[in-house]
Amino acid sequence: MSLLALVAVVGFGLMAVTAAFVALVTNTTTVAVIAAGLVSLFASVIYLVLAAPDVAMTEAAIGSGLTTFLFFYVLGRIRREGGHDQ
Repeated sequence: MSLLALVAVVGFGLMAVTAAFVALVTNTTTVAVIAAGLVSLFASVIYLVLAAPDVAMTEAAIGSGLTTFLFFYVLGRIRREGGHDQ
């Protein structure tokens, strides 16, 4: 692995850990969902740098895209039906 790839993996790994920490400590559900989506997006970039484009594409589509959309869809349904957001 080249030095540039190593720096990219460490950098995106630190950003993923930071986003995961934000998702854990925030009081807003919307921010937590976005932060969780960012963790998955950073993971897909790491997979791409590590020469696994098929895994990166799957992680970006399912982990980052579909899951985040599904969380926001369910959150919207809960809010419409009178649920409470913390």
